[in-house]
Amino acid sequence: MSSAELITAFVTLFVVVDPIGLAPLFIALTQGMEPPARRRVGLRALMIGALLLTLFGLLGDKLLGAIGISMAAFRIAGGVLLFLTALDMLFERRTQRREGQHPAHLADDPSVFPLATPLIAGPGALATMILLAGRQGSDWTHLLAVLLVMLAVLACVFLLFLAASPIERAMGRTGTMVVTRLLGMLLAALAMQFILDGLRGAGVFGG
Repeated sequence: MSSAELITAFVTLFVVVDPIGLAPLFIALTQGMEPPARRRVGLRALMIGALLLTLFGLLGDKLLGAIGISMAAFRIAGGVLLFLTALDMLFERRTQRREGQHPAHLADDPSVFPLATPLIAGPGALATMILLAGRQGSDWTHLLAVLLVMLAVLACVFLLFLAASPIERAMGRTGTMVVTRLLGMLLAALAMQFILDGLRGAGVFGG
């Protein structure tokens, strides 16, 4: 995997997982916890999320083959899904939907649900892992690079979990909205690239 491909993979996963958007939700879900307990919740959520993302990266392509779905078709579908996610970010529907998944009576430990899934390892992130790991002509070194990129993104999530409170105070609501919209624009462009790659893989056009 070239350096450009590594950067693209990192940016794609970073935007889809959205560590910046997760930080304020992490604060809300762990409100009242002592710092050590908050760190344990964050680590547990990241470990479970990493396991789910790894499983889909390793086995997702085989699962698609078993049920008769081509990688080109899934690439197009994944691109559409990512594009819809980008629209949600651009029009602020993503945060509203996420917050709607967190009723006040949630259990004291939110690490499995909703942090690990669907917030960290959500449908978009799982689809992205399959798309990145299942590129035509990829070998074990490519897969290892994708897994390392995924771990790097999750490391960013954990760092932002640790720094969530000061970041929230520094950025404010306006700053968070601006960053979310910029990431949404970037994700929309990456989603279109997935769709174009899928169309090319399906033979719709050459080159």
